[in-house]
Amino acid sequence: MTFSIVGRCAETGQLGIAISSSSIAVGARCPWLRSGVGAVSSQNITLPALGPQVLDGLGEGLAPHQALDHALTRNGYSQYRQVAVVDAQGRTAVFSGNHALGVHNALAGEQCVAAGNLLASSAVIERMVEAFETSEGCLAERLLKSLQAGQDAGGEAGAVHSAALSVVGDLVWPIVDLRVDWADENPIGELGKLWQAYEPQLQDYLTRALNPTLAPSYGVPGDE
Repeated sequence: MTFSIVGRCAETGQLGIAISSSSIAVGARCPWLRSGVGAVSSQNITLPALGPQVLDGLGEGLAPHQALDHALTRNGYSQYRQVAVVDAQGRTAVFSGNHALGVHNALAGEQCVAAGNLLASSAVIERMVEAFETSEGCLAERLLKSLQAGQDAGGEAGAVHSAALSVVGDLVWPIVDLRVDWADENPIGELGKLWQAYEPQLQDYLTRALNPTLAPSYGVPGDE
């Protein structure tokens, strides 16, 4: 009921995740990121704890496959989980349990991992990796292009209703954290619209956070 792409930008070191699901509010449970450490998508029958635990392992110096194995062993029921990991060096790890739902697939590419379950076909994931590796633009744009490519290749076997995009850079908070918690139709398209509206303002929000004296005026009452 979910498909995702986890990736790193080799030029900026940014880490990010784009994800969509038939379930409500996928962005509240599945994507986990930590600046300078890694990005994790915990999905299928989701255990949110796996995200922070894998990131903790990466922060302690474990390789992605080690951090993933430790988290899965610690919590049990690994046969029901699907997890994708990229660390700050671009190394990857991925796991799909034998109880992953429906048609499922997971594939690592160049500084990226795509994974999904209840898919229209396993080719959805292959297309997502290909799109991430060949697309241009900033990391957020490449992740969105990959997610859309997965949808264009068939996406889930049924309709998707939520989508999310998260990116971390040098700061301790996400520089992009956009969510469509529910849409009757085309949440990935709605997520793309959110990005188009947010992208021109992204740097302004960083500026006003780091140095309020340089904050641009937004032309609202009380904003001087």
